[in-house]
Amino acid sequence: MSTPAPAGARVTDIELAIGGMTCASCANRIERKLNKLAGVTATVNYATEKARVNAPEGVDPATLVAQVEAAGYRAELPKPPATEARGAESSEGATDSASDPTRALRQRLVTSVVLAVPVIALAMIPALQFTYWQWISLALAGPVVTWAAWPFHRAAWANLRHGAATMDTLISMGVLAAFAWSLYALLFGTAGVPGMVHPFELTIAPSDGAGNIYLEVAAGVTTFILAGRYFEARSKRLAGAALRALLELGAKDVAVIRGGVETRIPTDQLAVDDRFIVRPGEKIATDGVVEEGSSAVDASMLTGESVPVEVRPGDIVVGATVNAGGRLVVRATRVGTDTQLAQMARLVEDAQNGKAQVQRLADRISGVFVPIVIALAATTLGFWLGTGAGAAAAFTAAVAVLIIACPCALGLATPTALLVGTGRGAQLGILIKGPEVLESTRRVDTIVLDKTGTVTTGQMSLVAIHIDPSHVAEGVDEDEVLRLAGAVENASEHPIATAVARGARDRIGTLPDVEEFTNVEGLGVQGVVDGRALLVGRAALLEQWSQPLTPELEAAKAAAEARGHTAIAVAWDGAARAVLVVADTVKATSAQAIAQLRDLGLTPVLLTGDNAAVARTVADQVGIDEVIAEVLPADKVDVVRRLQDQGKIVAMVGDGVNDAAALAQADLGLAMGTGTDVAIEASDVTLVRGDLRAAADAIRLSRRTLATIKGNLFWAFAYNIAALPLAATGLLNPMIAGAAMAFSSAFVVANSLRLRRFRSLSQEQPVAPAGAGHQTTHELATIRG
Repeated sequence: MSTPAPAGARVTDIELAIGGMTCASCANRIERKLNKLAGVTATVNYATEKARVNAPEGVDPATLVAQVEAAGYRAELPKPPATEARGAESSEGATDSASDPTRALRQRLVTSVVLAVPVIALAMIPALQFTYWQWISLALAGPVVTWAAWPFHRAAWANLRHGAATMDTLISMGVLAAFAWSLYALLFGTAGVPGMVHPFELTIAPSDGAGNIYLEVAAGVTTFILAGRYFEARSKRLAGAALRALLELGAKDVAVIRGGVETRIPTDQLAVDDRFIVRPGEKIATDGVVEEGSSAVDASMLTGESVPVEVRPGDIVVGATVNAGGRLVVRATRVGTDTQLAQMARLVEDAQNGKAQVQRLADRISGVFVPIVIALAATTLGFWLGTGAGAAAAFTAAVAVLIIACPCALGLATPTALLVGTGRGAQLGILIKGPEVLESTRRVDTIVLDKTGTVTTGQMSLVAIHIDPSHVAEGVDEDEVLRLAGAVENASEHPIATAVARGARDRIGTLPDVEEFTNVEGLGVQGVVDGRALLVGRAALLEQWSQPLTPELEAAKAAAEARGHTAIAVAWDGAARAVLVVADTVKATSAQAIAQLRDLGLTPVLLTGDNAAVARTVADQVGIDEVIAEVLPADKVDVVRRLQDQGKIVAMVGDGVNDAAALAQADLGLAMGTGTDVAIEASDVTLVRGDLRAAADAIRLSRRTLATIKGNLFWAFAYNIAALPLAATGLLNPMIAGAAMAFSSAFVVANSLRLRRFRSLSQEQPVAPAGAGHQTTHELATIRG
């Protein structure tokens, strides 16, 4: 428990990078050590290898580092992101080892596999046991047991110094016991004599152990456990990638105006009140206020709004959003860590640090299993010595307990199921990041769905045309409206204009040229096509030219806007002719996906930054009852947290930067692969295809994989528990132990391979169009976004 800070004392946040942790219990140990300091409250995240410390303002960070090192781990203050980036650029030749912390583990694994395979083959196949084969096995197993298994020995020693026992303790003791006894039997027993063989006999009989070697156990266990640790390390390495992706999302350089001269500088050199230029298609460098120009800004990745926001002098703009229209001059109001992008990065990190880390099943079991095995080995040694059986027989029985208790199949239980399950998932467009993800899927009961880009396409499309009936007799039809309006809109860079032009081209093909084109700021466009003067845009634009909408078109416009769609008025030859409707359309597979999620026992919730009318329309089309609309990125985190406080286990599906923190906060985060890198990195599962039905497949596959891992773990421990009495009574034949381990491992692999038969529900069910009844009679069925 931490000692509270003195009343009125100012508190500061300090972040430490932690090294040397091997399991979740290490994080707990460091937390307890830090919290012993006066006024300090610390949380340690095993996944990101960071400690977040709230300490009184005068506390020296060196004191915190020393406290962590006193617990047996490493700690340092992390470098600023900009420093890290420049360091990476200046030392590209050294990036392999610096940027890939799994490289050393991979080298140990590869070496271990190369050396351990012949050792296991020689021990398990009598036909291969040539003269002096046991000495060759010793030479091959030596580097595996010492160098390759060094991380286990080091962790076991650190745990021993602090009075703790983990799976590392059991692995180290079992490997060293098997190797030490094999060395004793070779040097001082009969195992080293020429022509010694391990006959394939499944008999139960007492033995003094002097003629038995267990090198295949020592080398095999090391290799299998290293494989599991390597794949675990790879998934853990991705935990901090969300923050790196956020920092890389903004503009890299900016055209700043200083002394009346335009100069391009790196973004991190911008200062508050600097004036900078943003051209069409460029990212806005930092948060600021528009001073000159007007444009449409695509802020969907930050706000979730599918419709670009019109900005003009005096409006606030946010860094990393995209200027989709005209030239802007912006005055910087916030830079560096004060920007909204940086605040979102902190949101992601806070959500990750506050997310409960699921302790692995093997670690939980080992918390009870390891002390029992060690006590049983000591009891066995004492019992046989007390009965006068002799030191050799007593030590053989005690060592046999440790050897049979070291679960060979445990090294395969999680990685094989994970590899097969994730491999099958990759074939189906589902990327599962690691074993800690799987437990969440079993308990999830609520799934929160972002709207834009997840349930919908995330792209504006032309969905309907409404023509004034009084003009139909004049030969005005949908094709004519599209041909003329599309030609004018084709000359504009505005995203809504792009949607109209694309829809027109898809339906009628080549569009005519436009003359005298003019962009009217904030209202629309005008031009001349085939001798006709056209106005396309807001109703206010038509009213300026005394061409108001007729009652029929006004009703169509109001109906479209009530559904959250965007209505575009079209007029020519002095009269309003039609209203075009543009909207972010629902994906064809979304309704089917929602039905599949309900079948899995999940309650869907639609969460969006869009307005309530848009959200309700989309929800009705796909079959969602609960809707939460008009939320900011920070609010999305709060919504997920509120659901969790209500006792719900929450899954979140999203695709934008605005979803990243909520994805990290959720018990299970699923990112659409068609979305931003930030969302993908902050999530637990990535849906490569961008098809929401993959979310249901991902949960089904994750649950199936978790069940397989549990079955594997049960078998990995079951045969050990069954064989322990034989070992304790001195009746353990080495071939029984070897055969049991081989059979257990083969069973684990075969059980895992069953996951290859997993099938996606979307492969078996046809796609039905969603929400057809919600469009007007003039819906453009032939138009595709």
